[in-house]
Amino acid sequence: MSNLVEAGKSGELADGAMKHVPSPSGEILLARVGDKYYAADNRCPHLGGRLSNGKLEGTVVTCPLHSSQFDLKDGSVVRWLKGSGLMAKAGKALKPPKTLKVYLVQVKDGQVLIEV
Repeated sequence: MSNLVEAGKSGELADGAMKHVPSPSGEILLARVGDKYYAADNRCPHLGGRLSNGKLEGTVVTCPLHSSQFDLKDGSVVRWLKGSGLMAKAGKALKPPKTLKVYLVQVKDGQVLIEV
């Protein structure tokens, strides 16, 4: 059974904004795109960069450390490391692409809740 983590009031987070939410299972990223909220692990699966400090374009979040990108809709990898060439190939070989864990979000009585 999942637990609910209170992430704030509906409308508190601006469209296109992100924030980190502490939870018993670790830090969670909460993002708002239009009227929809998305939640995922706040640490990049590559080297643990804090995704809430990255960039959000639509539902795609970019890690501030090495520019890996993930779609918050399903956690899929959009890009694993930036660039090409030997360094990118070595990075991918040493740490293969890994999806981002995502969480269900619900809004109830004006409160944003994350299922963890």
